[in-house]
Amino acid sequence: MPVFAAADGTELAYHLMGEGEPLLVLPGDPMRASAYLGDLGGLSSRRQLVMLDLRGTGDSAIPADPATYRVDRQVADVEAFRQHLGLDRVDVLAHSAAGDLAILHAARHPRHIRTLTLITARARALGVDFTAEHRREGAALRTAEPWFRTARDAYEAVLAGSATDADQDAIAPFFYGRWDAAGRAHAAADVEQSNYEAADVYASDGAFAPAAARAAVAALDARVLILAGELDSGPLPRVAATAARLFPEAELAVQPGAGHFPWLDDPFRFSGTVETFLRG
Repeated sequence: MPVFAAADGTELAYHLMGEGEPLLVLPGDPMRASAYLGDLGGLSSRRQLVMLDLRGTGDSAIPADPATYRVDRQVADVEAFRQHLGLDRVDVLAHSAAGDLAILHAARHPRHIRTLTLITARARALGVDFTAEHRREGAALRTAEPWFRTARDAYEAVLAGSATDADQDAIAPFFYGRWDAAGRAHAAADVEQSNYEAADVYASDGAFAPAAARAAVAALDARVLILAGELDSGPLPRVAATAARLFPEAELAVQPGAGHFPWLDDPFRFSGTVETFLRG
């Protein structure tokens, strides 16, 4: 398992999967070890996935200062990662909450970004986010599911801030296009893979300056793919489209029948969409 040192001395680990041109992969969720990404639906057969464990997750060390979990402070980790790999212009893929990290890195280091692939990604860094109403709108797409009634009631408890652990477990099906054995196993691994203390700090006060980030990405000389899941509520496809319009050269892809983890819902379609974009 290869490692490198961040600017503050924290030892960060990464994992290599597949062969070919490297694709830097940033996990989200937020602050979940990169293991949850698997091989990204077989994308490792098309590119070498270079998957970073963010500080305090997976095989990376816990930093001395917990304040460094804040997403804007982790931009330096991504840049140290690029430099460690000896790459000038890189292809970066980010999932979920790591969308903010990838956007902030691109805003700060634009000349080093060749392509940016944002998978069901948040864009709070640009002032674009989803709301409780968006969550309800996405949930309403699943009314025919046998688990819907129980999950909907639990979702309301979560949105009201009164959720129990059982409620948190009950809403998991909303995040998957297919609530099958693979989805259940993936959801069950969340607790052991996640650093919840770090997640609480990740988007804390001061992390984002949307006007500055928007101005920076408006001049970004890089192609951008924003891939949304048809059934995902965070973000809804139309919210993802709003984020796409803030980049000079972005395209939006909406994967049919997909939730928040589209590589699980239709691996072949997901990996094909991403690889087609990366080939340009």
